[in-house]
Amino acid sequence: MAARAHREAQGLSRICNFAVFLLLISGLFVQNSSAYTSYTRRELSDIGLRLPDNFMDNLHLLPEITRAPEAAHSTRPGGSARRRRRDRKQRRGKRGGVKAKLKLTPHRLSLLSIFLANVRSLVNKMEEIRLSITHSMKLRNCNVMIFTETWLHSGIPDSAIQLAGRHTLRADRTLDGSGKTRGGGLCIYVNKAWCTNSVIVESHCSANLEFLMVKCRPFYLPREFTSTIITAAYIPPDADAKLAMKELYAAISKQQTVHPEAAFIAAGDFNHSNLKAVLPKFHQHVSCHTRGNKTLDHVYTNMAGAYVATPLPHLGQSDHLSLFLTPKYAPLINRVKPSVRTIKVWPADADITLQERFLHTDWSSFASQATSDSHIDIDCYTSSVLDYISSTTNGVTTQKQIITYPNQKPWMNKEVRLLLKARTTAFRSGDAQAYSTSRANLKRGIKEAKHCYKLKIEEHFSNSDPRRMWQGIQAISDYKPSHSTPAATDVLFLNELNDFYARFERDNKETATKLKLSADHSPIKLSSTDVCNALSRISAHKAAGPDNIPGRVLRACAEQLAGVFTDIFNLSLAQAAVPTCFKCTSIVPVPKHSNPTCLNDYRPVALTPIVMKCFERLVLAHLKDSLPTTFDSHQFAYRSNRSTEDAVSMALHSVLTHLDNKNTYARMLFVDFSSAFNTIIPSKLICKLLDLGINTSTCNWVMDFLTKRPQQVRSGSICSNTITLNTGVPQGCVLSPFLYSLFTSDCRPVNGSNSIIKFADDTTVIGLITNNDETAYREEIQHLATWCNNNNLLLNTSKTKELIVDFRKEGRGTHDTTHINGMAVERVSSFKFLGIHISADLSWNINTSSLVKKAHQRLFFLRTLKKNQLSSDILVNFYRCAVESILTSCVTVWYGSCSAAERKALQRVVKTAQRITGTPLPAMEDIQKKRCLRRARSILKDSSHPAHRLFTLLPSGRRYRCLRTRTSRLKNSFFPRAVSLVNSDTH
Repeated sequence: MAARAHREAQGLSRICNFAVFLLLISGLFVQNSSAYTSYTRRELSDIGLRLPDNFMDNLHLLPEITRAPEAAHSTRPGGSARRRRRDRKQRRGKRGGVKAKLKLTPHRLSLLSIFLANVRSLVNKMEEIRLSITHSMKLRNCNVMIFTETWLHSGIPDSAIQLAGRHTLRADRTLDGSGKTRGGGLCIYVNKAWCTNSVIVESHCSANLEFLMVKCRPFYLPREFTSTIITAAYIPPDADAKLAMKELYAAISKQQTVHPEAAFIAAGDFNHSNLKAVLPKFHQHVSCHTRGNKTLDHVYTNMAGAYVATPLPHLGQSDHLSLFLTPKYAPLINRVKPSVRTIKVWPADADITLQERFLHTDWSSFASQATSDSHIDIDCYTSSVLDYISSTTNGVTTQKQIITYPNQKPWMNKEVRLLLKARTTAFRSGDAQAYSTSRANLKRGIKEAKHCYKLKIEEHFSNSDPRRMWQGIQAISDYKPSHSTPAATDVLFLNELNDFYARFERDNKETATKLKLSADHSPIKLSSTDVCNALSRISAHKAAGPDNIPGRVLRACAEQLAGVFTDIFNLSLAQAAVPTCFKCTSIVPVPKHSNPTCLNDYRPVALTPIVMKCFERLVLAHLKDSLPTTFDSHQFAYRSNRSTEDAVSMALHSVLTHLDNKNTYARMLFVDFSSAFNTIIPSKLICKLLDLGINTSTCNWVMDFLTKRPQQVRSGSICSNTITLNTGVPQGCVLSPFLYSLFTSDCRPVNGSNSIIKFADDTTVIGLITNNDETAYREEIQHLATWCNNNNLLLNTSKTKELIVDFRKEGRGTHDTTHINGMAVERVSSFKFLGIHISADLSWNINTSSLVKKAHQRLFFLRTLKKNQLSSDILVNFYRCAVESILTSCVTVWYGSCSAAERKALQRVVKTAQRITGTPLPAMEDIQKKRCLRRARSILKDSSHPAHRLFTLLPSGRRYRCLRTRTSRLKNSFFPRAVSLVNSDTH
């Protein structure tokens, strides 16, 4: 039996050896054969493209996975395209939402994640908090935990409330500060995986407010933020909210001055208080109820849309819901694309070279080439001159592209970039000594670059170069408007925009015909001196129009080009023909909103030749001299010694004076026109010019200026097709606003109890109604609708609003709705009229709140300049231009009627700016009195001003008669106060 088993074992061994031998031989064969059947990726792709159409059918694959290589992407039931795996930028399952980022990189987010809770005794909740952190990944990875009402005191050590892996910062309630020994208290836990550099900046405890302010420098922070300042706040239910907000505002404002580029977060139990009352530019991110049906726990930041708040269960027996705030903020580098600009590079001797070439140019040859049968073709003559100037300019200049990133600092130069590169190289090398040295060198280099940039700006200030100084200030503080362009820039989209802007051309059925000239007609004659002066006043930095001639060339070569342009201008006036190249318009569409949805959301910004603008200014001066000074006294735009303040003051004075009588009220109709400038018919405008006394030759020139105008829409280097227009006055031209005011000069009230206030195309109808008799007001509206229909102006009833001012206590009743062309006009309680918010009760709360909010936004830029250690003169200059100009907008109209609280809110901004600049600033009261007196004197000197009649001298000849007032509303308005100030002025 044993022998038999031995033989079987020997046989099995031989079989195993033979099998191993076969495997070795087959492996060698496979290696050799694989070398003959290898393919590159390109070859496989070519094979796939050459497959027959029925290849997939012959494989007999399942229908749901069968798809031809050239087939379109399949679609989901919702209609969205299903991307192929090779088209996906990230692996399947790797989502890019806020929650996914929070799980993937919880400590490298743009902002910190926050857990906020009102615990009502932290010691009793420690076990539950530790258990929640253990079992919840969200809380375990949370960057900062903020607890209010901790009820801690000096007898409780830090070790009793310690959380693993977190830095504890606490502020207990004190008897000296709050007068209480129990309750209150604040505590902040900072995750050490997110930040190890956290320090208490300030803590405060009083009967009205407790707060703990912590400054954090985390491992990762977007470049636009220098640090994160977290403020935990608790305001008791019985606290004085105004005093609490005043104390909290002072602390946050102080840190904003020290750290203007920090991310500020204020969170806690605010009860009945609202931080936006003192810091209107902060944003509140908690929208859910936190206790019953009330939202008592708030989270404020200085960034819009920074967080998403999620309610969580109560901690223990606490009566407040807990909150988890997920950061939603996107860094600036991800929100704004880098801008690419193409600029001209001007050599040092470019101006001199151009002057010499134009000086030795024979300009008469251009006119002779355009002459045929003793008639000069104005179009050929002008286009050849402009082409020559443009080609000559291109010959002495070059172009280059500049890429600007949204978070790029202005002081960043070549030296700093090299130091930054050296630091990165040292870090990657692993040499600790080299890395430490490179960090120190980079720190010194940045400090030196900032100092040099500051000196450069101050040098512009001392050299009286305000433009260069403001460019530096804007670069340091990022105080500049954002230039956005439409997302779609294909030709089809631009053609649609061009057709949309020219939509009123279809309704114009009238033929433009020039008037016959008399034998003794005398066209306008321009002198070479006037043309040279006009060219010399051109801004050297003005954007070039369709002719591609920059303003710098026209300004630098004004003397050399004045002769040829004088000849062209006079020839144009004599022939009553404007060269076609002068009338060309390039429209740049600018979105009105951040997310435009239709063609009407793009605002047309027209670019016309700079030379034509000079021509228009010269013609405009002659037109103004031909008109009487009182042709339309209630048009306050485009006239000297007129402003929005005059328009609003006259409107309010007529209303307030009428309301001083018994059983009276007023109705104000704010009329809106649909594209008022674009609907004007030139032939009707010419008839009105003749009625105003404009000579026939000039009228024909204006007719030619408004007809046969080429227009195209441009976005970058892409242009639409050209359309020729014969309707409307071109926006962006110098003459257009003045021509519009002449066109509407005959729109006047037909009843003495009504008045029409006009500022450009903003028209307001004021009806002064007594004893509930609105007949005259209704007739006035009907007359306005008829006038608009006869003059081809389209009333936009949906945007037209009506405001009713009625202070009667008895017999008030209900007011009937106003209708225009069968459509009801919306009645509002407040309306923004020429930049001022007017309320139905004539209070100024909405207006002052809006101004304070905007001024607080500008204070950020002032703090940024202060941080860069600019001189006090520059800081004051920036304040006067950017902050004070906001606070004092039309200040003579509304400040006298403001309440004490509104004046304190305005003065609070001034005091904050005064602490930032370190120099005394004029108070709002003093500014208002000074400007009231200055406006009153300017009105007294202008006899054509509609308010001149309100200043009547007494028989003594030294004082003016005070206006009769019965209510404080009228007494505190502008004109009664102005008369009093003039009488009390001793100068």
